[in-house]
Amino acid sequence: MNMKSYSTILLLFLFIGLITFTQVAGDATTRTLTDMGGNEITIPTDIERIVVACQGGVAQEIVIMGSPKTVVTMSSMNMFPMFVKMYPNFKDLPNAGSFDDLNMETILKLKPDVVINSVTASKGNAKITENDIPVFQAYTGKASADTIYNEFRAFGELFNNQVKAEELISYWDEKKNFINDRMKSIPEDERKTVFYTSNKDLGTDTNWGVSYVATSGGINVAKNLGDAKVNPEKLAEWDPDVIIIRGNTDGTYPDQEIISNPQLSGLSAIKNGEIYNVPMGGFWWDRPSPESALGFLWLAKILYPDTFKDVDMVGEMKSFFKNFYRYSLSDEEANEILSVNN
Repeated sequence: MNMKSYSTILLLFLFIGLITFTQVAGDATTRTLTDMGGNEITIPTDIERIVVACQGGVAQEIVIMGSPKTVVTMSSMNMFPMFVKMYPNFKDLPNAGSFDDLNMETILKLKPDVVINSVTASKGNAKITENDIPVFQAYTGKASADTIYNEFRAFGELFNNQVKAEELISYWDEKKNFINDRMKSIPEDERKTVFYTSNKDLGTDTNWGVSYVATSGGINVAKNLGDAKVNPEKLAEWDPDVIIIRGNTDGTYPDQEIISNPQLSGLSAIKNGEIYNVPMGGFWWDRPSPESALGFLWLAKILYPDTFKDVDMVGEMKSFFKNFYRYSLSDEEANEILSVNN
């Protein structure tokens, strides 16, 4: 075989190799993962443009495991002043709607790599997929203190940052185990009963609410009720030791309306001053999100101040914000977050 034949064969192998490499490289531009709705979705290997069409702690997961710079639109985050203080680029993003109420024209113009929406937004999700855009469904309030780990891991996979996802899960495990170990000294029949409410009409959430209270060492009196409004007579029958109140979307709390309600004046929690507003840091501490671990510690300390008297909430907050939000929280900022009960 002469030199010309060798050269021809060599060029042929190089050409075949180039085709093979291109095919492999082409395949590597996409990957698949499973969202919280159990759907397998195909997304780009590198996520650069995200439309956030829901809340539920999604923005907080993005900044912990991804980058805030990848978000091109989301609904207003102004209800979370501490969060927009840490990430001011979220303050003025365009709003393309949320859940089932979406502005598809705006979304299409932004050419997102993926849209993150809720498992509850079936109509909105259908609109997105009809336009050949992958949609990642998040739990947005439908998680428990254990199942939320699945979402953390999925976000870690979404942003190629499984290490940070596992670090967050380890932090949660550490805090949950710490509370559980301390609670072993308190018999079941001596544990505090809790009514967790969302408004002056005594609405209750027994999805996350039961998980939140139980993880913190309490017993949710409405655990078998389902999501519903509770009438004053039923609440009087339960007569919980403590009432825990979640904040409204405008940053206010209905605590004074509950305290001043004459139908509730006989409750032990009100007579004993055991009614508390849940703080909000980068997100509400009583909703499923990365920050909920701080909410567990806070509530455990509220329910059993002697058992958890050594828990330094300011120190815990500063550590969490530094490690996961990459923000140096000041003592003043931490105390301002905790001041909702002052």
